[in-house]
Amino acid sequence: MTSAASPLPGEPDVHLSVFLHGVRMDFAACLTAALVFVSEHRARYYFDAVTVDPRAEGYPRLPNERLYLQP
Repeated sequence: MTSAASPLPGEPDVHLSVFLHGVRMDFAACLTAALVFVSEHRARYYFDAVTVDPRAEGYPRLPNERLYLQP
């Protein structure tokens, strides 16, 4: 578990790895926020620029994660 609280504590956290403009960024996010983020990101950028992994320990939370709870 990461240090910040999940907006949906009943859901598992996942690791998001985002590659944007040559920079790799790693975050933890609840599953719902991660799925919405991936969907929106893939619609605007490269299809394979985001990967999701079930091991989320040790990563900072996705900034403004709550904004990704609804499509």
